[in-house]
Amino acid sequence: MQSLEESESSVLDVLDKQIVHALVSDARIAFAKLGAILGVSEQTVARRYRSLRQRGILHVAGQVNAVPLGHARWAIRLRTTPDKAVRLAESLARFPDLSWVTLLSTGSEVTCVSRPRSVERRDKLLLQTLPQASQVIGLTAHEVIHRFPLDEEWPHFSHLFTAEQLRELGSQATRADMGPEAPVRLSAEDEAILAILGRDGRAPYAQIAAEIGWTPTRVARRMAELVESRVLYFDLDFAIERMGYAVRAALWLRTRPADLAAVGTAIATHPETVFVAATTGSVNLMASIMCRDTAHLYRYVTQRLGALDGITDVEVTPALRVFKQAQTLLDSDRISLVR
Repeated sequence: MQSLEESESSVLDVLDKQIVHALVSDARIAFAKLGAILGVSEQTVARRYRSLRQRGILHVAGQVNAVPLGHARWAIRLRTTPDKAVRLAESLARFPDLSWVTLLSTGSEVTCVSRPRSVERRDKLLLQTLPQASQVIGLTAHEVIHRFPLDEEWPHFSHLFTAEQLRELGSQATRADMGPEAPVRLSAEDEAILAILGRDGRAPYAQIAAEIGWTPTRVARRMAELVESRVLYFDLDFAIERMGYAVRAALWLRTRPADLAAVGTAIATHPETVFVAATTGSVNLMASIMCRDTAHLYRYVTQRLGALDGITDVEVTPALRVFKQAQTLLDSDRISLVR
């Protein structure tokens, strides 16, 4: 059986994949540095990156981690009727606090992730806006209480590099959602920086400085502080279908409490996994996975997942359509618009 690491997509060539991996490792890596690592010119790297963006295959964005700000992340499941599901998903995709808005294969359930920046915004969304929406007939909210860091971020192209090249790129491993003992307080300038990076995670320091009235050096220093406090992190949105992945699915799992950490840690090592976290509610673990096709999904559930001790129940919910990823809207199989 061909592994994820060995399988090649029909859209990206080797250099494209190396650039993607480098951006996942360091979203703001200088093209001159990356070109030197890969043995190509800075202009070649820049041209390939522009092509990936223009073709709607990827988008780099700065994201806000609400945990160091003193707030939680929520996974929300909304029940509706099939005739109203698309309209509901389209509306949710335009909420700034919501990401990963997905219509499930049942056709009558929409899921999303909420990252509210304040208690007021959380309560308004969960207690007023969503329950009162005419399309919603049921709502379940799971608080994310622990995110398991992945061994390697998807889409797993590290095998295309030498050991020396990987050392030059630096570590790609994710860090757990934690921050300083006291919540970080953001200034108006911080909010402006985060808004600019949300639109373009590679926005130059000089551009940001010009927009907020700072010097580029001060912008760079403050961005480094926000990254260090884990308020700011960088993420890539992908048009996964054009990279050879036809199936996205969410896993909703119940485990014995004593096995929760071991199961979550094990799932974080699977190459199909893009996110796994412990949650509150009727399930205590959720994961998001990417598969080539339904046969791959079946093998994953029966072989990789089935081999883990401690799982007492699992619900697999494939995505019928994704309307919004972390930061971008999707138009069919193409990244279409940054919100």
